[in-house]
Amino acid sequence: MTSADQMPASGSTLTLDSDPNNTKESDPLRKANGVYVTVHGHFYQPPRENPYLDAIERQPSAAPFHDWNERIHWECYRPNAFARVLNDRGEVVEIVNNYEYFSFNIGPTLMSWLERYDVEVYQRILEADAKSSQRLHGHGNAIAQVYNHIIMPLANERDKYTQIRWGKEDFRSRFGRDPEGMWLAETGVDYATLEALVAEGIRFIILAPSQALRCRPLPTQDDPNAEWIEVGGSQIDSTRPYRCYLQPTLSTSSSTLSAAASPKDSRTEELPYIDIFFYDGPISRDMGFSDVVYNSTHFAGRIGSAVRGDHRPTQLISVATDGETFGHHKKGTEKTLAYAFTKEFPQQSWTVTNFAHYLSLNSPSWEVELKSVTAWSCAHGVGRWEDDCGCGGEGSVWHQKWRRPLRNALNWLRNQLTEVYEEHGRQLFRDPWQARDEYIQIMRDRSAGNVNRFLSRHQTHKLTAAEQVDALRLLEMQRHALLMFTSCGWFFEEISRPEGTQILRYAARALELAGDVAGVQLEKGFVKRLGLAPSNVDDFKHGGEIYRQLVLTAQLGFKQVAAHYAITSLFSNHKLVETRNSLPRKDAADKQSQRYHKKVYCYAANELDYQLQRMGSLTLAVGNLKLVSEITWESEHLVFAVLHLGGWDFHCCIQQFTGRRDYSQIKEKLFGALQQASAAHTILVMTQLFGEEAFSLQNLFAEERHRIMGLLSQETLTRLGQLYTQAYRDNYGVLMAFHRDEIAVPQELQVAADIALGHRCLITLRWLEQDIADPQKSWNHILELEAIATEAKHLRCRLNIPDGKQMLEQLIARSLWQLLHDANGSFNADIQLLERLIDVGDQLNIDISLQRSQELYFSCLHSQIAPVCITSLENEGENQCLQLLKLGKKLAVDVSMISNQLG
Repeated sequence: MTSADQMPASGSTLTLDSDPNNTKESDPLRKANGVYVTVHGHFYQPPRENPYLDAIERQPSAAPFHDWNERIHWECYRPNAFARVLNDRGEVVEIVNNYEYFSFNIGPTLMSWLERYDVEVYQRILEADAKSSQRLHGHGNAIAQVYNHIIMPLANERDKYTQIRWGKEDFRSRFGRDPEGMWLAETGVDYATLEALVAEGIRFIILAPSQALRCRPLPTQDDPNAEWIEVGGSQIDSTRPYRCYLQPTLSTSSSTLSAAASPKDSRTEELPYIDIFFYDGPISRDMGFSDVVYNSTHFAGRIGSAVRGDHRPTQLISVATDGETFGHHKKGTEKTLAYAFTKEFPQQSWTVTNFAHYLSLNSPSWEVELKSVTAWSCAHGVGRWEDDCGCGGEGSVWHQKWRRPLRNALNWLRNQLTEVYEEHGRQLFRDPWQARDEYIQIMRDRSAGNVNRFLSRHQTHKLTAAEQVDALRLLEMQRHALLMFTSCGWFFEEISRPEGTQILRYAARALELAGDVAGVQLEKGFVKRLGLAPSNVDDFKHGGEIYRQLVLTAQLGFKQVAAHYAITSLFSNHKLVETRNSLPRKDAADKQSQRYHKKVYCYAANELDYQLQRMGSLTLAVGNLKLVSEITWESEHLVFAVLHLGGWDFHCCIQQFTGRRDYSQIKEKLFGALQQASAAHTILVMTQLFGEEAFSLQNLFAEERHRIMGLLSQETLTRLGQLYTQAYRDNYGVLMAFHRDEIAVPQELQVAADIALGHRCLITLRWLEQDIADPQKSWNHILELEAIATEAKHLRCRLNIPDGKQMLEQLIARSLWQLLHDANGSFNADIQLLERLIDVGDQLNIDISLQRSQELYFSCLHSQIAPVCITSLENEGENQCLQLLKLGKKLAVDVSMISNQLG
């Protein structure tokens, strides 16, 4: 075996519990016996959502993907849900859900994104935990995480508990069970954090070996005073679990501690404890910083080097690293894991398990004491998140003197917000802090019914509509007060990086909400404190200037949302909008109910009136709009007017709705001004009616701004495409002559050919997408694509058509699904069309991905395709079977097992 992702073509799948004759005494899944292996992946991304929109905006640095979550998803999260095991011909032998074998935690904020973005992968993760729980006798692979990755030793007591409770509740709502373990952000820990974990019923945590101070065997009657062994230099034996008793100096008698969490140790019945696993430091470090995970044989060998040969009956080799290592940081290594989990480890007679299962088989016989305050990525305790300790500098000349002032400023703000919350929260909530702890129930489900039930449980009295808004504002203020401590803001070398800017945006939103509820003005004091945080970037100088330049400029309010709605309305449903006023009254109302309730990110937009008129190159729209925040329920009733002067030029004005009469007068004056066909006069009237404040295309949220820019550019791009096509046609013979004589083609001519053929290919693919249900038209389009591919090859053109690539991938997957599930008696024609679609993707050389189609085919290989083959042979229909198997080969799926079975 020379490759991490290869296996013999005839290999059969091995199961982890393949011996049906195992008894309870010898079965390592039921009784501790032999070597166990646990690979823990900490999957996490910093929260990237715009605090005002509850959505991630486009991040150009992640191109060609929309944002970094999406990029890492396609490089890591999805590949691990569908990890390939390949044979020596590169064909898929097995598709493994690595989450069935990983021990893993996935940050709640990342899980929320996955749930919205790719529900298929989200479900694979949930299913993986359920299957591992079945295999490992009730102990699933997933563990919880403190909610938004704050450094727990730096959090106050109340925030510690909320982070744990939010993490538990989020986990429970997804996986349908209570978590047994919890991942601490950066494995940051102190004894106060342990106390909170124990009080909340967490059984175990995972730490780095460097975090242990000393250990010893648990006292017994034979050896009641076992000696402590100093292990402060990472010498702790990581092959066993340890019990950590809370120090007596802590308030362990607190009523929050559950009786179930108390130990039953004969040494003491009173000290609560938590169990701790220390991962193998050297192997974990190699996984992140060497090539060991690129080859499954090498990886298994590295794991095997840690196995102790001292005749102990059982031992655990556990490793831990960022889950993004597998596929994102180290491309393709999800295949290494898939092969190691299902082939290499079982061949070594190792049992793949998770920490909870191992703990159920092997209760700790040793205890450990921890260093006072530690984390896995800082050699200075938790200095990386509060001091200029040097960690995170990556060898840079930049300092991190900004860390302490940033921490101090946020701590000050948290304390101020606490006073606001307690003073105003006690008027609305019976127990404000319990309401905050249970707010996670709304964060998971913001439906009106769920919010009303939550408020009914916690309110001091029947809340008015205005009080409901204040209650939700207060809770959101606290959510952002926690988000602003997300560890990533301190992790790197500079405060003005996106991570630092993001936590300051959370702080700004919390400040804004505090002002809305209590009228307090805290921003000036906060910015003054940020001024003490020196930046490494001359343009910013300090944190206060970063706040002014990068945070305040990103703030949004109802007017910006209304302007966004107004400008984008010019580019949607024009016909309906323009004819609406001429409809009979009842029909107009019906149309309004069908079309005019829209969602703009986290705002519900109820359009109460809309009128649009054109005069020459000018377009004017006036509307009456009610916006409601789906998060805080605050609302605004606004009037907008937007003038499109042509091209990129927009002038939009917003004001409060002051009554139907005023609104009617505004419409009358504006459309009267438009009749003069003068842009200057119309803008003058808009200014007189609305004031000086105006919005333009630049004020749109990035996503929609880019869409409209594309629409506005389309006419120009079409015209340029025609010009390039004409230049290409006029010079086709010259181009061929250059290539025939192997002379360098003038750049202008080569670019013309690239663009012309790409333009032609994209148009043909759009026609194919439209006509895919018509076999005759589809064949004509495919023939045209083949002709384009031939031309492009002869002229050495590079077709840069990402939209076309995506269209072709989707067409192939859709055609395959129809072939397998709904052939409608046209099997031969459908499979021929599908094969030609795959071939033309190769011929066009646009790097199409067949992964989705591959997964679809493989999922049906044994359940549908094999039975079809058997049936077709019995009915002397061998051709259909051969065609299906040929298609599998074309999709790079190993079908040899079925071929061999059929003889």
